[in-house]
Amino acid sequence: MLNMTPHGTATDKPGLLIAHGLYGSGRNWGVIAKRLSDQRQVVAVDMRNHGLSAWKDTHSYDDMADDLAGVLEHLDGPFDVMGHSMGGKAAMVLALKRPDLVNRLIVVDIAPVAYSHSQMPYIKAMKAVDLSGIEKRSDAAPLLAPHVDDPALIPFFLQSLDVKGKRWVLNLDVLEKEMHWVMGFPEMTGPYEGKTLFLSGALSDYVKPEYRPEIKRLYPNSNFAKIPQAGHWLHAEKPREFEAAIRAWLG
Repeated sequence: MLNMTPHGTATDKPGLLIAHGLYGSGRNWGVIAKRLSDQRQVVAVDMRNHGLSAWKDTHSYDDMADDLAGVLEHLDGPFDVMGHSMGGKAAMVLALKRPDLVNRLIVVDIAPVAYSHSQMPYIKAMKAVDLSGIEKRSDAAPLLAPHVDDPALIPFFLQSLDVKGKRWVLNLDVLEKEMHWVMGFPEMTGPYEGKTLFLSGALSDYVKPEYRPEIKRLYPNSNFAKIPQAGHWLHAEKPREFEAAIRAWLG
């Protein structure tokens, strides 16, 4: 079972399950989950090999979708399911494999396609940092800075640092070994007929117009929306606008 952080209690509205992206955790979504829990129960999970969830030897989307199915069965789903980036791909696979558990689907800035850009430099960056002398999370920031091309990502990575244990709560070895699965997307037959929202950052290029035929093949009942002035991390960059868009769509 994945580590779960529930917010609020069950109401007459469907619950919402949130699956985070690569190198993230459920705690990254804590503020948004708490705010959305005023009308429904919201559960944020740590994906396998992340946060407080178990470290496993594999990291495929079939695995991650099965993990999410286990959580929803425990919660007496179906729930609405929202996933960002890697979590969005896992949620898409879940919807195709177990549509009985997914009431509605929200896919945040990702498409059901393989991507060619590399996430490997960030694994190498985290592995390069000597954590033996750190006393607080901020001590690691200047150590990480020379290895990370985008300074805005450093606070995000530091949320996955266990200061007391002087370790990353990320299974970096397995994520490195399995990265080809993370960047890809499995061959799937559809469709998932439930209502689906593809919500993207207007400044992001993760959901290109040429991906729409494949999206519509697998998720024919899908709508598209963009958050202005936001990139791939739209929920962190524009949290109020992101929250408003999710509320409007769920409503």
